[in-house]
Formats: sequence, C-alpha cells, structure tokens
Amino acid sequence: MNIHKLDRIFNPERIALIGVSTNPNSVSGTLLKNMIGAGFRGVVYPIHPSNEAVLGIPCFSDIKNLPRIPDLAIICSPSTEVPERVRECGEAGILGIIIISAGFRETGDTGRSLEKQILDIKKSFEGMRIIGPNCLGVIIPHLNLNASFAGVMPKTGHVAFISQSGALCTSVLDWALESHIGFSHFVSVGNAIDVDFADLIDYFGEDEKTKSIILYVESINEARKFMTASRAFARSKPIVAYKAGRFPESAEVASSHTGAMAAEDDVYDAAFQRAGIARVFDIGDIFDCADLIGRHKIPKGPNLAIVTNAGGPGVMATDTLIAADGHLASLSEDTIAKLHENLPPFWSKRNPVDVLGDARPKRVAKALEIVLADKGVDAVLVILTPQAMTNPTGTAKLVAAIASEAKKPILAAWLGGMSMREGIRILNQAGIAAYSTPEQAVGAFMTLVAYSRNLDILYETPRDIPVEFPIDRHVLRSKFFSMIPENSGVLSELTSKTILQAYGIPVTQPALTHSENEAADVAQSIGYPVVLKIQSPDISHKTDFGGVILDIHDPVTLKESYQRLISSIKTHCPDAKIDGVTIQPMYSSGQGIELILGAKKDPVFGSVLMAGLGGIAAEVYKDRAL
Repeated sequence: MNIHKLDRIFNPERIALIGVSTNPNSVSGTLLKNMIGAGFRGVVYPIHPSNEAVLGIPCFSDIKNLPRIPDLAIICSPSTEVPERVRECGEAGILGIIIISAGFRETGDTGRSLEKQILDIKKSFEGMRIIGPNCLGVIIPHLNLNASFAGVMPKTGHVAFISQSGALCTSVLDWALESHIGFSHFVSVGNAIDVDFADLIDYFGEDEKTKSIILYVESINEARKFMTASRAFARSKPIVAYKAGRFPESAEVASSHTGAMAAEDDVYDAAFQRAGIARVFDIGDIFDCADLIGRHKIPKGPNLAIVTNAGGPGVMATDTLIAADGHLASLSEDTIAKLHENLPPFWSKRNPVDVLGDARPKRVAKALEIVLADKGVDAVLVILTPQAMTNPTGTAKLVAAIASEAKKPILAAWLGGMSMREGIRILNQAGIAAYSTPEQAVGAFMTLVAYSRNLDILYETPRDIPVEFPIDRHVLRSKFFSMIPENSGVLSELTSKTILQAYGIPVTQPALTHSENEAADVAQSIGYPVVLKIQSPDISHKTDFGGVILDIHDPVTLKESYQRLISSIKTHCPDAKIDGVTIQPMYSSGQGIELILGAKKDPVFGSVLMAGLGGIAAEVYKDRAL
C-alpha cells in the first residue's frame, strides 16, 4: 500500500480550506478557527470565490491563485460541487484531500453516484489519497493541527484513534481531555471511499509516535487488506477494536449509517482473533485496554492472582473473573507456606490473598512479591481500599518499585476518592494500569488474555494437506447445481449426503421407503441395527417432533417404530408434506463426539468455517469456534 502518500495528509506544511464560509459557527468556519487557534505552524489558505477575508484571514478566489501548492486540501463545499473541487485539486498538484462534506452514500443512490464520480476523477491523478467524505476530519496533536470541526484539542500522546463515527469522535475527545488521555493521531474516516482502516493501520504501524491503535468499527469493506495490515502490526503495535452493530437490529442501523453491508458479529469476532486484535465490548474500556496492552507486559495465560486488603472487593473481582471465563490462579504449597510466614494468622489462606484491613504498605508489597514468584500465576491484581490504617500513597510506591523489576503484568484497583488519587498517579507514572473498580481491572485483564491468545493464533498454521484433492470440482459442481433447485432452502438428508459422499466425506447412506414392509426389506438387506428418520421438506429439526428413532434391532420393533414415527409427525405437524421415511445403518461409538460443522461465504470476509459441539442441544450451548 502507498502509505508514504499519506504523509501529505498527516504531515502537511500547507493546507487549502476549500468552501470556507463567512459564518464562524459553520462547519468550515469552525475548521478555520480550529486550525489557526491550535497553534499550527504551517500555512492555511482559505479559498472563497468572492470574499476578501474570513475571520480576518485573507482569502484566495481559486486554487490556481495560491502562491504555493498545498500538501493538503480540506473540502467543505456542497456535495454536488465536491467532484469538481477534487478535479481542480488534482490539476493543481494537490494530492492529499480530506472531504468533510456530507450528502453522499448515506443519503442514497444520488450520493453513491457522487462518490463514484470522485473515485473516477481520482484515477486520473496518480498518488492522490482521500479521507472521507462525510467525516469529522483529523487531529494531529504533535503538530498542533486540529483539522476538524471538533471543539477540543487533545493532549499529545501515543494512541492513534480511528473511527467511522464522527459523532463518537467528539464524545471521545471530551472524555479523553478529562481523563488526560493523549493521541498521536485522531482520524475520522467517514465513508472511507479511499483511505480505509487497512491503510491507516499500515501507516500508523510504521509511525514512531504511535504505540497503539484504537479502532471504532461499524463495517469493513476490503477484508483482505484489513486482515493483512492488522496481522502485520498486531505484535509490534497493539490494536484494540470496538465493533458496533453486534446484533441484527444495531447492525442494520450501522449499515444505514455507513451505507455498507454489516456481517454477522461472530464472523467479525473470529476475524479480529485471527488478526491479533484485542476486542472490547464496552466503549468505556477501550482506552484502559489500549493503555494496558501498550505497556507490553503480556500474560502467558489466564491465571490471575488477587492481593487485597478487603475481602469484599476480592470476591467482586473473583466473580467478574469467573464470569468472563478467566481462571483464579491456584497457589502452590510453597507460596502458601511463604504467605503463612509473612502474613497475620487470619489471612485468607487462599487466592484471593486477603492481607487484612490493617495492612501497612510493606505487608501488601511482601504478599505481592511472593505471589508474583508463583509459576502458576500469570498476572496479579492488587486491590486497595481506604481503611483506617491504609497508606495508599506509600503502598503505591512499593508496588511501583516491584513492578519495575517484574516480568509479569501487575494491575491495580485503588478504590475510593481523594485519598487514593496520589497513589493512582504514582502507579500510572510507573507504568501500572490503575482502575477505580475491581471489575474494570478484571475486564482489562481478560482483554489482555484474549489479546495474548490472538497473538498466538498469528503463528498457527494448518497441518500439511494436499494442494490438490482427487475430485473434479467442476464436474461435481455442475452435477449438483442441476440436482439442487434454485431457492430450495434446506436440502434433504438424501441430497446432502450424496454431496458429502461425492466430496470424499464418509456418510451413512439413507434409503427412502414408503411403507413399513418396504423398510423391513431394506433393513434385512443392510443389516440391523438401523435408524428411521422422517423425510419432509417442511421438517428440518426431526427430533423435535418424534421424527427420529434410533437403534432398532429387529423387524417387529422396526414396524412398530415406523407406525409410531408416522403417527407422531401427523399429530405434531399435520400440514407437513411427507415424502417417506429413510432407513440407514445405526452406528454407535462410545468414544465418538457429536460435532457440528458449518461453512458459509460471508459477504465481507469470504469463506468462514465453524466447528463445535453438535447434537440436539447445539443451539442451546453454542459451544463453537469460527
């Protein structure tokens, strides 16, 4: 990807603002105020066909009249004028463009047509890159550049934030300012007709000022690019994603907002795992997780030890950990013995390690050192509550000293108000992620565990498999396309097993019968025991209606079972069309596992495979992997 071309957008010296309004409260007026008010050291050229000046800054009537060629053009013109403005930029040699204007695909077919015009024009100018349209803009704190219509300028930091939602950007900026969170770059991609998540991950992956990347994702269009970029940088630059539209109803809203097709959330989840991306499900946790991951102390497993000066918060942390499928570390006998030697007689004798409410800083620190040394512990959470003899600041200093030498991650939850703030400041400065509740800390830890697992997945490769299979796929496809009618819905068992067998997957081949005597003749030829199943295009879950009878060992039982099966179906599904009853050999394996396998062509990510626990309760347990 030509990511070096993005320097024109993210490291500009001269910027043209096209379509600037005389109204200081308009989008373009706010943009101009932000750019000149934040201390940008470059040059800004406002462009207006008739006004001499805007906000006291001289205007230029046309791009052609500018004294120097800008690196970047920001377009705020009405949507119908944007394609021509893009053409003018290209002809003038301006190859970095941000389109703020709305009124594109989010409005329907007319807007989509405008986007196509822009892309057609872009093809004429090699190296042109476009962010937007319908976006908030970009903010680059280390350049003092607020090229957006957001009202605040964030601190300089090491997090690159990339969002498809402009409205969310403004909320995040307000929150980050209050929480003293800094950014290397802040980017609203809007409709992303050109520059997308993959381009930006590639760019910020090589940016020295960026240590971690946060994504707010509504939909992804070019999945191959996205997966390639993410997998390339996930190990060196932690990537955290929040995916909106997790359920069909919210996905439909996100789709109408971006004009893109939303895929099933489970598929996105599997893709994020495969790409080494840490996923969060609460937008409030996203910066905690990015901050924690950015410290580059990754646990080797899910086993968490808890050191606390109060039993209640320890229980709260344990509940949250177990609910999130984490593991409470089992402390070794040696660790228990050492804790006995160094703690009062009434300590908890287990994990969570309750050092009691009268614990001084040295007692907390000693317990932390002992627990950290346990080989069965992957990370430690230290919880402190403000009790009468608690010294939050002194404890924070000792915990910070231990963390500086520790190879395992240490998290902290300093519960309380004013008395805890100095301790939290000390912990943060020492590179320890500190939280105000145990639940927050455990949630961040579990995201860290998921991130660690996802990084391991990056190295996974399949066992050796043949490049070619001994089947003629083209012949089989033509055969089955003729066999399967269009819009046929659920295939019958006969058709399904014919397909599976043709592709080399062993199956029990059913025979269709239309009477109990015919079934008895088939059973005699294939041998007992056998299985009877109803054959009906209207019944897919046969067991629910008594449509399957297993392990039949003799002709008498067979005929009785046949009659019982037909009677059950007529009772429960009187309107169902019955094609007959299939009979097939009964196979029983005590060591066997009921398995569910699935495959689909996802509209975004392509081929998706599912494997999991099968059987009649498969949909209840949902024990599966994609």
